[in-house]
Amino acid sequence: MNKKRTLKITKVLIELPTWLGDTVMTTPAIENIINHFEDIEITLIGSLVSIEALKNHPKVLKIIFLEKNYKSLYKIKTLDEFHYYFSFRESVRSKLLKVFVKARNKYQFNRNKYHNLHQVEKYSNFINESLNINSDAGNLNIYLSSSKKKKSSNVLGINPGATYGSAKRWYPEKYAKIAIELSKKFDIIIFGGIEEQDFASEIEEILIRNNINNYQNLAGKTSIDELINNISILDILITGDSGPMHIAASLKIPTVTIFGPTNDAETAQWMNPKSIIVKKNLDCQPCMKKTCPLKHHHCMKLIDTQEVIDKTNLILSSDS
Repeated sequence: MNKKRTLKITKVLIELPTWLGDTVMTTPAIENIINHFEDIEITLIGSLVSIEALKNHPKVLKIIFLEKNYKSLYKIKTLDEFHYYFSFRESVRSKLLKVFVKARNKYQFNRNKYHNLHQVEKYSNFINESLNINSDAGNLNIYLSSSKKKKSSNVLGINPGATYGSAKRWYPEKYAKIAIELSKKFDIIIFGGIEEQDFASEIEEILIRNNINNYQNLAGKTSIDELINNISILDILITGDSGPMHIAASLKIPTVTIFGPTNDAETAQWMNPKSIIVKKNLDCQPCMKKTCPLKHHHCMKLIDTQEVIDKTNLILSSDS
């Protein structure tokens, strides 16, 4: 009688970045961790947003939500020992968390070690160096909690918000103008977080004044899980540099991204064949500031709605 071979399970604790987009960009690195070990069980720790984004991964056994206060770090002391601990964060609190974690091997991301690379490559190189491997950064990976809904019409997503700061945001009247222009071809979904509801409401008010009614304003009304599922049904997304932009990339949704003060070389969509960037290439770009230090916001103000519509039509024509 043949005996079953017992696989040694490697227990891994991963601390995720705080922000949604950064979390999505860790997924190729996390897949390289998974592929390195014969059998693995993952515990995720992080913000509510980051945990919600990755909780459906089949290798995730347990999730731990950490609040911003330092008292929540004591949760870690109650956990069993892990074989490996990887942190994709480098804050003071994260360094303290590393002290509390019981693990034989501990590794922490340090952005100062990686230059002139996309953020996905930075995270991937961090794991390569930690495990002494040489794996390429593959596709972004997001797992849906349910299958895609059937669509009776074409759907355009508009994501006007940007958590990092106001300098990343294009203007509501310009998003609204695009929605009006394309409303005969598409139903419209407006996305955004709770803090972006006012911004989305401005777009909605303009649509109402122009008798556009084939839209949904979902800003502040969806969980991360619901956000992912709603993005999965889109035919195209128009967005700023944001978390939903990276979710769309992971799902290979055709996307037009408006870039202003941030660096598209580091945070543009990763490995999405249907991705176009609209930006002005000014001398002051990328300044990486939350508000425009020159007070003119030209990097966004000079982008015309027709430019974005033309790029949208270009992506759509390449699908046909």
